Amino acid sequence: MSETAYQSETLEHLGLVAGMFDELGIGELVDALIPQDLAQRTLSVGQALTAMVLNGLGFANRRLYLTSHFFQHKPTERLIAPGVKPEHLNDDALGKALDTLYACGATELYRVIAAQAARRLGLQAKVGHLDTTSFHVDGRYNSSAPPEEGAGVIHITKGYSRDHRAELNQVILELITEHQASLPLLMRPLSGNTSDKAAFEHTITAHVGQLQVEQGLEVLVTDSAGFTAACLQAYAANGVKWIMSVPSTLKRAKERVAAVDRSRMQPLTEGYWYLPVRERYAGIPQRWLVVYSEQARQRVAKTVTRELWKRSEEERQAFEQLGRQRFNCQEDAEAALASYQQSLRVLEVHEVSVTAHKHYAHAGRPSKDAVPDALSYHLSGVLAAPVNRRAHLLTRRACFILASNELDEAVLSDAEVLAAYKGQAKVERGFRFLKDPMFLASTLYLKRVERIMALLMVMTVCLLVYAALEYRIRQTLHHHQQSVSDQKGQPTRRPTARWVFELFLDVHLVTITAGVVQTLIVNLDQELKRLLELLGSSYVALYS
Repeated sequence: MSETAYQSETLEHLGLVAGMFDELGIGELVDALIPQDLAQRTLSVGQALTAMVLNGLGFANRRLYLTSHFFQHKPTERLIAPGVKPEHLNDDALGKALDTLYACGATELYRVIAAQAARRLGLQAKVGHLDTTSFHVDGRYNSSAPPEEGAGVIHITKGYSRDHRAELNQVILELITEHQASLPLLMRPLSGNTSDKAAFEHTITAHVGQLQVEQGLEVLVTDSAGFTAACLQAYAANGVKWIMSVPSTLKRAKERVAAVDRSRMQPLTEGYWYLPVRERYAGIPQRWLVVYSEQARQRVAKTVTRELWKRSEEERQAFEQLGRQRFNCQEDAEAALASYQQSLRVLEVHEVSVTAHKHYAHAGRPSKDAVPDALSYHLSGVLAAPVNRRAHLLTRRACFILASNELDEAVLSDAEVLAAYKGQAKVERGFRFLKDPMFLASTLYLKRVERIMALLMVMTVCLLVYAALEYRIRQTLHHHQQSVSDQKGQPTRRPTARWVFELFLDVHLVTITAGVVQTLIVNLDQELKRLLELLGSSYVALYS
């Protein structure tokens, strides 16, 4: 009688990741685009990319060179392809795959992948969000050598800005994400010392036109770093519509905000009021929205109160010192008072008087007809804080200015301008996702700069798969009027993908060998089975 053998493998949420990777056709597309000699490879590049994405979205804090350990108790043949074993996923095989991805052009290859993903999800990327972030890079690279012109390799630069530590190296990742599903449409590795202004100008000139053709991009949203004459001219030259915040340091912006009268502003959307104006900057006609946010007002209220108190104390102490000062004549006292008043930001001086004090050479009470030997003049007055000073400052702090070169409100309404700009948080959430300590690389460690550039592309593919899966789950639940339980046990149709991953946490694949081989999926409850059925047969097959 044969002995019964059991093997348990961790499946968890990785079946969802593999299912979305296959649904988007990423592995097939990569293998079709990249020439490769499969006789010399155990893994195709597409399969290696699948493994790295599964590793990246495994949330197990495993670095790239530990990928084989990550897959040690995972059903790799089910998740990646028949014949793929954990021992095949070693650092040498994956490193060579990164070399191939770099050689094929990480940015160009990713753009094709993203275009196909958007088509398969039925997304029209009319609005894009452009931003950059930096990553800490461990290891010895080319930071000490000058950058090579036209080499195609980024320059790893010391000075990690987020940590203010000059000894650390950094690399920058630039992303454009679409507005609806937060799908990254474009990724670009940049040298660690690249400024947003220079990066944005290059992207507008070299890449946005392709996104307009391939993805139907109509409007690009950036923060105030893109509001430069060079970027605005690049937008105009390439016929790109844009939305961005106007830098608060701009003279005209300061004037507009300083003149804000909350009572004269129009309601925009809930919690927002605004004043539309027309401006011209860098020779470009623009539509500006001076926007007041009630939420921003509440957010800065404590800070403003603290700043006003500190400033008023400084102004009070300065006036006390001024009151102790002796002046040789009334004109000097009045000039000092005028200079002090010009410095005031919080308080005002009332009931000002200049008093002359007589000084005699001899001690004691002078006679009635005594002539003073000298005169000194002293200032006195009452300090007060205007009642409306705090309210006015709060209003100014709660205001910001949005600008667009789309002047026709029928094409892009004022409310749509605000909604599009608020969507800038989508790309910022993507950056937070990539910097999660449980992600593939909260800090990067590879031996070559070229592999760092390719790994940034892999990380962006992870973000793409994650965003696509979250969008697909939410759309499916909404379409079928179904829900899953949230963290509080309440039904929701808008779960995060991360929470759905948690729901699959204890799902395992058990293989029983007793003459015949049987496979069982354990800990897959009815709620999860229903979700898989809604997602489709390919997802059901991965958990069957």
